[in-house]
Amino acid sequence: MASVDTLKTRRQLTVGDKTYAYYSLPAAEEAGLSGVSRLPISMKVLLENLLRNEDGVSVGPDDLKAIAAWIDNRGAVEHEISFRPARVLMQDFTGVPAVVDLAAMRDAMTALGANPEKINPLNPVDLVIDHSVMVDYFGTAKAFGENVDREYQRNIERYNFLRWGSSAFNNFRVVPPGTGICHQVNLEYLAQTVWTNADEGPEVAYPDTVVGTDSHTTMINGLAVLGWGVGGIEAEAAMLGQPIPMLIPEVIGFRLDGALPEGATATDLVLTVTQMLRKKGVVGKFVEFYGPGLASMTLEDQATIANMAPEYGATCGFFPVTQATIDYLAATNRAPERVALVEAYAKAQGMWREPTDPDPVFSDTLELDMSTVMPSLAGPKRPQDRVLLSDAAPEFKSALTGETFGKPDSLAERFKVEGENFDIGNGDVVIAAITSCTNTSNPSVLIAAGLVAKKAVEKGLRVKPWVKTSLAPGSQVVTDYLKAAKLDKSLDALGFNLVGYGCTTCIGNSGPLPEAISESIQKNDVVACSVLSGNRNFEGRVNPDVRANYLASPPLVVAYALAGSMQIDLVNEPLGEGKDGKPVYLKDIWPTSAEVTALQRKHVTNKMFATRYADVFKGDKNWQGIKVKGGQTYDWDMGSTYVQNPPYFRDMQMEPSAVTDIVEARVLAVFGDSITTDHISPAGSIKTTSPAGQYLIERQVPPSEFNG
Repeated sequence: MASVDTLKTRRQLTVGDKTYAYYSLPAAEEAGLSGVSRLPISMKVLLENLLRNEDGVSVGPDDLKAIAAWIDNRGAVEHEISFRPARVLMQDFTGVPAVVDLAAMRDAMTALGANPEKINPLNPVDLVIDHSVMVDYFGTAKAFGENVDREYQRNIERYNFLRWGSSAFNNFRVVPPGTGICHQVNLEYLAQTVWTNADEGPEVAYPDTVVGTDSHTTMINGLAVLGWGVGGIEAEAAMLGQPIPMLIPEVIGFRLDGALPEGATATDLVLTVTQMLRKKGVVGKFVEFYGPGLASMTLEDQATIANMAPEYGATCGFFPVTQATIDYLAATNRAPERVALVEAYAKAQGMWREPTDPDPVFSDTLELDMSTVMPSLAGPKRPQDRVLLSDAAPEFKSALTGETFGKPDSLAERFKVEGENFDIGNGDVVIAAITSCTNTSNPSVLIAAGLVAKKAVEKGLRVKPWVKTSLAPGSQVVTDYLKAAKLDKSLDALGFNLVGYGCTTCIGNSGPLPEAISESIQKNDVVACSVLSGNRNFEGRVNPDVRANYLASPPLVVAYALAGSMQIDLVNEPLGEGKDGKPVYLKDIWPTSAEVTALQRKHVTNKMFATRYADVFKGDKNWQGIKVKGGQTYDWDMGSTYVQNPPYFRDMQMEPSAVTDIVEARVLAVFGDSITTDHISPAGSIKTTSPAGQYLIERQVPPSEFNG
């Protein structure tokens, strides 16, 4: 294989009245990288990244040849490359430590007599504050305002610091609290599909790529943006312009055929895909979706599938640029010039897909006829444990009486709830949450939930009194279109009032259950359940009182709130009794796809995105009221239990110390199957017995104020 002169692959692309430079993959193929036109699109993105960044040091000719050789060995090669993402995405929970490190570097520069302003991210960084809001208040019109007030009380130290960082650093933006989930803000606003950079000469166009400090950064692959979650050290390296080392991956092609049948949702589809890919085994691999089924999918459906890549184990689940990409960019108010560039660039690079195009070469493939997808949930403990809705009740009863929960004689037991006129039992749904980036980015399932609520209210149904209900949309646009479609009042009537814009229940910020219910659960060892439209359902993650957790579509979340128990068969048993005294079944209140589509087309408008994202970094009066402390360096509060100046740079000298090799390092820990970072470094509530809890108690922080 001939060596490639990357300078000769640089071409010009004129779109409208503007001309861009770009690194042409067809030119690279002509110059010696034979066969690269047959690569999966995700691999073409990696190849372009290497072409553009070849410097003979971090990227050399052998790296380009290794990508080209992928065609012959289908990814079965041990070759490390250096990947340079276009940008970095952070959320507040995992992003704060990285910003703390930047602040500490500035202090170190000052101590050494150097200019602290030299410390800045070299790559663009967006930090979205979305993991701090908790569902302390719910079921009332006041819940949103009360939760926001409590959020600021809990997190003001952290917010002071981030407010300073947003003004002190270049290339660093903060999306304030109350805006939305970072992945949905990324999908609806931040991502561009094709990025541009005008630092040197003419503006260079190249694929938008991203790494993030949240594992569900993968959601953006639905918009043909290659990205995945990384650890804090990798994110900081990318932020400071350093490449991320990675092995050239295998790419599993997932062929989609047909279209979803009546009654099935995008959530049912993603749970099916997750189960299939977990069974296939795709850890450390890319998954790329292709096939004629893409033509029947909305971009939001693609993002729903891409979101759950961590649950099916892949590095990412990538969708190529199609007409759906272009339509979505235009519908969400991206600049017309950018939309035109995306289409022109993708076609010039062979990154555009039509249903009739020949299939790329993949490491391996599997396929799904989407017409076979059926209404489903996943649980009670793992996202890949899909169960058909028709089997959910018997499967739960089996789990309850079998090895999973070990309560063989407790199907019908009920226990008193002190001070209330109801009792609770095993299998009762005590949390029903419409939450999480997986589904709240998708108008079809949110509108479906609103229609289920509307029809239920009209029939006279009510949510069971032991269910804690909540609606935490991924962006403010969601509440706009629910209100425009006149579905918000029905959701409110069932207790699905707005509680906040953020991750909430899916990250473990479900807030406490009412005290009497919590006490009854603990006293009687009740196996209580949650049903949430999220992506994580490990035991103990959602709420410490809830042992069984089920992932479901938003409309099914509403249905289970009405039924109140996982022991009820929603397919064959009534949800309750209507105001006419007759039983009401799920089929009586389930909307048709035509109803959902009609409302979505009418009420999800470009203007909503334009309005909500017009000044997205400004924030509400709470954010604007935060006084910025410090200038180019941060004014550390030595009494803070949130943010402290780390000791990494103490006694540092201008000349670097001698580097010594690490010899015979020992393994720190060996874990079994299904252990994730959620188990090792869990988010959510802090236990008083944990090291963090003891640290806070020693500093006179009461457990009621513990906040991760």
